[in-house]
Amino acid sequence: MVDYRTHADHVESGSTMRQIPRGIWVLLAANFVIALGYGLIAPALPNFARSFDVSVAAATVIVSAFAMMRLLFAPASGKLVSLLGERRVYLTGLLIVAASTLACAFAQNYWQLLIFRGLGGIGSTMFSVSALALLIRLSPTDLRGRVSGFFSGGFLLGNITGPLIGAALVNYGLRLPFVVYAVALLIASAVVATQLRGVGGRPVGGSGPVLDPVGLREALRDRTYRAILASSFTQGFASQGVRVALVPLYIVYGLDESSAWSGVVLAVYAAGNVASIVVAGRLSDRLGRKPIMLPGLALMSGATLVLGYSGSLWLAGVLSFVAGVGSGLFAPTHQAALADLLAKRGQGGTALAAFQMISDVGAVTGPILAGLMVDHAGGYGPAFLLTGAVPLVALALWSVARETAPVRTGEPIDKPVISSIPPTADGDATVEPPRR
Repeated sequence: MVDYRTHADHVESGSTMRQIPRGIWVLLAANFVIALGYGLIAPALPNFARSFDVSVAAATVIVSAFAMMRLLFAPASGKLVSLLGERRVYLTGLLIVAASTLACAFAQNYWQLLIFRGLGGIGSTMFSVSALALLIRLSPTDLRGRVSGFFSGGFLLGNITGPLIGAALVNYGLRLPFVVYAVALLIASAVVATQLRGVGGRPVGGSGPVLDPVGLREALRDRTYRAILASSFTQGFASQGVRVALVPLYIVYGLDESSAWSGVVLAVYAAGNVASIVVAGRLSDRLGRKPIMLPGLALMSGATLVLGYSGSLWLAGVLSFVAGVGSGLFAPTHQAALADLLAKRGQGGTALAAFQMISDVGAVTGPILAGLMVDHAGGYGPAFLLTGAVPLVALALWSVARETAPVRTGEPIDKPVISSIPPTADGDATVEPPRR
């Protein structure tokens, strides 16, 4: 059954924290553990690869292999979510990454490490796509932005604190971080398996209407979905790709500062993210998606366009903070907009997978293109001009996109409640879709 209480009824029932379903908090906790572990092995992975007497380029291939497998397997992950249900794919993905990570700890040569880490990319995209599908399924209509903010914020905090713990663990051996991460993933799997038994199953006949998930071709006809893809690409290209790869080099070789300062500038960018990311979700639920997306993309673009011409460490830090604020404004907001578009249909499918896939494309291509600009097109200034132009394209598409937030469209506020729910094919319950 579905609870059709109004927004006012939700407010009367308790605080905002109590309004967010328990299943969401389970996902948020698991997401933090995953991000923490990903950051935890980051300091060890390249050095571990180098310990097998390979070149620096070969060591970086270990990192790229994970991203490449995520990219290649993303469409299949979306289809698996549709066929098997979100929870089953999520748990399978977690277990694959746990097994591959543990195998990395016992790799005896470079090629074993490459294969084991690449297999982990398959599991990673499985739980990434299914986690987003679960969030779409579980998030109350009027809290989608807030939930997306918590989800993005947890991932960010995990990525910040993970490397600090990983750096400490490396002192006890390069293999230890992999073992710790594998154990953490097994614990997260157990928590999700026991605490989310009532959601994310595969519907069976007689359990209510089952709608096909939105396909990519259908979704691309929607100008808002095209804008969402553009901002997702921006997130991967500028935030996850160029920011990490190029800013440290610019600080050291462009501004002639120590490598320690490059870490400080990256931390300042993350601080800007933290300052805005949760607030952005809350504001997008109240004001709409576009009023948050447009300033976020504009701030990120403006700060990035001039970063390569900053000429001083303090100005580079200020610009990085502003870009971080901009990224924090739009990162959870476009995810909430995606939920607005897909929530009335099945949550899997190629439209959902493409959102994740296009971000990975940006993360893979961004550093390569920006690096080529540095080497062959005039240095760091043109490279950051290129990077800043990417969010401008997304800004243009978002300026003509339609608003999707329920507070602006008048969509009824409903809150799925797990109660008297028919069983699914894998023995779980599933949330019945709202009847309009």
